[in-house]
Amino acid sequence: LSSLVKDYCGSLSEKAVQMNFALIYELLDEVLDYGYIQTTSSDILKNFIQTEAVFSRPFSLFDLSNVGLFGAETQQSKVAPSSAATRPIQFSRDQGGKSEIFVDVIERMSVVIGSNGVLMKVDIEGEIRVKCYMPSCSEIRIGLNEEFSVGKSQLRGYGAAVRVDECSFHQTVQLDEFDSHRILRLCPSQGEQTVMQYQLSDDLPSAPPFRLFPTIERDSAGR
Repeated sequence: LSSLVKDYCGSLSEKAVQMNFALIYELLDEVLDYGYIQTTSSDILKNFIQTEAVFSRPFSLFDLSNVGLFGAETQQSKVAPSSAATRPIQFSRDQGGKSEIFVDVIERMSVVIGSNGVLMKVDIEGEIRVKCYMPSCSEIRIGLNEEFSVGKSQLRGYGAAVRVDECSFHQTVQLDEFDSHRILRLCPSQGEQTVMQYQLSDDLPSAPPFRLFPTIERDSAGR
């Protein structure tokens, strides 16, 4: 339900719910029938949802002026703004909607560091997300590093392999080219979906992006 609201409202926040109360009510009316879930597919629901989303763009310093603020003139023209993938999927063209696809890699790192600075435990959970703004998309192919390996038993090649302990894929992903060429094939539906999830523990390929140096000062009161 939360991903549905994200698809139709752009983002899930208190403000988005307040501004799109009628749209979310209409969504719930189509998803549920006498308390039973009928469908949560964005593709099916878009045929019934009539209410347009009220979309508020987040404030950005880049909107203030054309001055080269932190290289705004040069860099901003090359990359999509951060709000690009957080707009509703039913955004019409006259409101600035485009037929685009965004692929995001999101990683969460959980680290336990001992008092001497040594890594005690590291867990990385990652996922590849696709957000599609195309009404009908035939097929996209996502190529991973050819040295990508799952588990220690699959290590191959000469270079430093990209290794994960385990991974899982969305049910629509076709894996016939994954074993040989590390290519994921899928026909994404409108909206956001998690194409792949992966996990890596302890044996990191490189050092963590931060270090901690704890220092302790004893208080005069004895604490």
